[in-house]
Amino acid sequence: MDLTPLFAAAQHASRTLVTVPATTIDALLRDLAGTMVAETDFLLAENARDLALMPEADPRHDRLRLTPERLAGIAADLRTVAGLPSPLGQVLAQKDLPNGLHLSKVRVPLGVIGIIYEARPNVTFDSLALCLKSGNACLLKGGSDAAFSNAALLAVAAPVLARHGLDPAVATLLPPDRAATAALLAAVDYVDVLIPRGSQSLINYVRGNARVPVIETGAGVVHTFFDETGDLTSGAAIIANAKTRRVSVCNALDCLLLHQRRLADLPALLAPLAATKVQLFADAPAYAMLAGHYPAALLAPATDAHFGTEFLALKMAVKTVVSLSEALDHIARYGSKHSEAIISEDVTNIETFLNAVDAAAVYANASTAFTDGAQFGLGAEIGISTQKLHARGPMGLEELTSYKWLVRGTGQVRSS
Repeated sequence: MDLTPLFAAAQHASRTLVTVPATTIDALLRDLAGTMVAETDFLLAENARDLALMPEADPRHDRLRLTPERLAGIAADLRTVAGLPSPLGQVLAQKDLPNGLHLSKVRVPLGVIGIIYEARPNVTFDSLALCLKSGNACLLKGGSDAAFSNAALLAVAAPVLARHGLDPAVATLLPPDRAATAALLAAVDYVDVLIPRGSQSLINYVRGNARVPVIETGAGVVHTFFDETGDLTSGAAIIANAKTRRVSVCNALDCLLLHQRRLADLPALLAPLAATKVQLFADAPAYAMLAGHYPAALLAPATDAHFGTEFLALKMAVKTVVSLSEALDHIARYGSKHSEAIISEDVTNIETFLNAVDAAAVYANASTAFTDGAQFGLGAEIGISTQKLHARGPMGLEELTSYKWLVRGTGQVRSS
């Protein structure tokens, strides 16, 4: 498959995009939000075609599904991004050298960003909005599971781009097949960076096969440690929210780590999960304590395979630990460096946890459900980076920029 013409068009569009006034981009995004809401019936009908091809039991089904409320939320995010200040041209540092040269370090776009994602049609407009606002062209490689939904979203966006005078190649939807993925991974002369969003297998494939630089947005294997001094009432609410608010997202709770001195409180701590039919996989001490207090049909002994699993479903592992140190060791072994939390009233333990855990977002006495670009005030996110180079955590406008040095002189030449 030769996608070179599409890649070249996106590259050309990225060079012209940096000359478009920020006011034009903001007006476009607001127009897009209104147009998308007006086209709700069309978008839902096309989304239904995708949904009909995926079993409801598939963990990706919820991520694939669009609703009027979710479309309204995407539109609200578009308007939020439009209201944010543009990062482009921001002066990060400046100085005058003894030889009279004036140096300034300013934010610039990355250029052409390839986004590879699975059954997540919301990523289409999140990526488009953030890329346009940060001066980047985007190549959108959605999965076949969301082919009708993604095509419909781009069909809605195309006339809006035209109305505001933008080259349509600033947002290009690639074919949904695997050949397009392979071509994108090898597009070294046209694409500046790739951002995969999806399962761990997708991320591993992109990382292992890409010739283009990759910003890794990892899967979320998320833990919450209920410490010896944790508050039972708030702890139960935090755990329930982190697990059940939306089970198919990467910030959902996968494993509860419980201090052994709070075993007696475990039935009360997890009682809210029974109401939503969360299946628990508990280690021996936790299983013994929950037996007779938690629905037997929803309780099973944990195996090693349950730890380090991103469930994306109404399922959760429970592990008993003897200390904060053991909890930290467990997270270091099984975590994915996404989001981790502690529930504790011990200031020393809280600070130790916050400083020792290696993750993009680390919480004290709050639900991990907040790991989200919109919740962090970024307007939206193009992904949650779990690596350490360039960007980490929810990636908003600033994370989609690089910088360059501008050097202004008056005829200086180097003598040595």
